[in-house]
Amino acid sequence: MNANTVLYLSRKDVETLNIPMSDIIDALNNMFREKGEGRVEMPPKPGIHTREDAFIHAMPAYIPSMNAAGVKWISGYPENQKKKLPYISGLLILNDPETGLPLAIMDATWITARRTGAATAIAAKYLARKESSSVGILACGVQGRNNLEALACLFKISKVKAFDIYPEIAQQYAEEMKEVVHVDIEVVKNPKEAVVGLDLVVTSGPILKNPSPVIEADWLAEGAFASPVDFDSYWKGEALRQADKLATDDIDQMGYYRKTGYFKNTPQPYADLGEIVSGRKPGREKAEERTISINLGIALDDMATAILIYQKAAEQGIGTKLQL
Repeated sequence: MNANTVLYLSRKDVETLNIPMSDIIDALNNMFREKGEGRVEMPPKPGIHTREDAFIHAMPAYIPSMNAAGVKWISGYPENQKKKLPYISGLLILNDPETGLPLAIMDATWITARRTGAATAIAAKYLARKESSSVGILACGVQGRNNLEALACLFKISKVKAFDIYPEIAQQYAEEMKEVVHVDIEVVKNPKEAVVGLDLVVTSGPILKNPSPVIEADWLAEGAFASPVDFDSYWKGEALRQADKLATDDIDQMGYYRKTGYFKNTPQPYADLGEIVSGRKPGREKAEERTISINLGIALDDMATAILIYQKAAEQGIGTKLQL
């Protein structure tokens, strides 16, 4: 890349490249191993909050082994959905680790959606039972889609139950995702039906500082794994405290969120995914363990994904070169 130019990749450009979910899962697995070995740099994400339960965060990170360094500037506005605007939007800048010069600016919407699903798959790889085959999805939006697709990359899924507060959204989800995972999806009428007796459970509603959770103790079966993508918005404290192992993707970041008012009834995690993937702390040890991983969404996920996009775009000549 010319030092006087930067590659701009629009949302359409990023989507056109269509990096396979399996490739993103592999990249995140490698990244978490590097994180566990202490070979990455990532400060807790600072942010501003212009509305209640909305955020705009800066997310910098560096993964030396992947030659990936940069920052994501990302926003989450739950009320946007009423305006037919995306809940999540943002831009990501990749820099040359040797010179600091910007290499690329790209839309971060697709990246955020895909890497979040991939992070759930990584957590399930180490914390779920290998033979897990049934999935419950609560909230059938972007993350309901990406999380199910990612889990289907690692597990032989034979049953899916889906719940959404808007039944028509759940029905559309069932029809569309059947074509992705090649499994009939049952739309259920209440949250409990999408949790009880299932091996893998994903909740992906809006992230709320003061939620009204509905998932109660004993709903999550012994031996099951859950990924609360929406922090603890769906989960009562007593349900989370039943976990034999509760993990996260970054312990320092969870501590940062606690200080700002989140996770009031959530127990402390025993490990982060870097420690688990690198073997420093155990994943699942017994078939009957209830396991939960509250992945907060970390900048290392984004950089591990963005470098794949940049490399493929450069190879295929996709994007627009802009003068610095």
